[in-house]
Amino acid sequence: MLTSDRTEMKLWAVELWEEVVDFGMLHLLSFGGKKATGAMLAMGIKSYSGDSFEIPRGQPSRDGDIELGMQAPVNVGDKALEDFFKKVQEIEKQNEKLDKFLRKLQEANEESKAVTKAPEMKAIKKRMEKDVDEVGKVARWVKSKIEELDRENLASRQKPGCGKGTGVDRSRTSTTLALKKKLKDKMAEFQTLRENIHQEYREVVERRVYTVTGTKPDEETIERLIETGDGEQIFQKAIQEQGRFQIMDTIAEIQERHDAVREVERKLLDLQQIFLDMAVLVEAQGDLLDNIETQVSSAVDHVQQGNTALQRAKSLQKNSRKWMCIAIIILLLIVAIIVVAVLKPWSNNKGA
Repeated sequence: MLTSDRTEMKLWAVELWEEVVDFGMLHLLSFGGKKATGAMLAMGIKSYSGDSFEIPRGQPSRDGDIELGMQAPVNVGDKALEDFFKKVQEIEKQNEKLDKFLRKLQEANEESKAVTKAPEMKAIKKRMEKDVDEVGKVARWVKSKIEELDRENLASRQKPGCGKGTGVDRSRTSTTLALKKKLKDKMAEFQTLRENIHQEYREVVERRVYTVTGTKPDEETIERLIETGDGEQIFQKAIQEQGRFQIMDTIAEIQERHDAVREVERKLLDLQQIFLDMAVLVEAQGDLLDNIETQVSSAVDHVQQGNTALQRAKSLQKNSRKWMCIAIIILLLIVAIIVVAVLKPWSNNKGA
């Protein structure tokens, strides 16, 4: 009878221990996540039968790590943004080409001021025309790519997480707007160059007339020479006095300069349309972006308040988990002591 009671008591103690261990592990995993699991393994808690409690490594929890949160799905906007910024980089490379051509044209214009021979002026004219043609090609390519980005931005808003006003949409919109502003400003620089070329051409013509005739020309004479490039009539008196051969070089140089300036001005003026198109788009989109930014600023204030409340809640939750884990561990130790205290005397009596 005594042996039967001892056996039942032993079975009861083992069942109690297993239930407590199961209860403790369940709550430790729930409240403590990976840290609690590590603590349990470090304790090396053993069942009465002597088998170690182990969790196979490398196997994820079926319920996930509550403390760290479930793994977030890959944002569909990330891949789209990656492709978007690759295209932006391509556009920026072409913008660098525009900078290079602008510098070359400015240098050629400065060089032309000191030229006094028609062949030299003709060579400069050829270089400038070639560079201006390239500027037109690059500028139109950049404009078409920016318009393409605009269309893609509209299509992007139909994708999950990329709707109007989202972070992805604002990033795409603001970057595209910056590209438009950059192209507009660059086209404005070319228009400034065109105006400088015209003004400096006027000054050069005035100096040439003064050098040949010895008198300062009036405005009407300068305008006629700029419009026609024909200086033979203007220099008629000088030709009679100095001889045709000595004056013809100056006349030919003025004519060549006239042709060069008119052609370069005409081609640079073609870029004015790109400037106007970009100016309209920048103004329209700028107002829209300002409106979005105002709404975003208001939303950010609410988000910050929410984040503060969330951090406070997380802090309280961590403290609750901490004390719950401590309580469970203490409970396990107490139960272990009770089980050992109950079973050890019986084991000794049985051995005796």
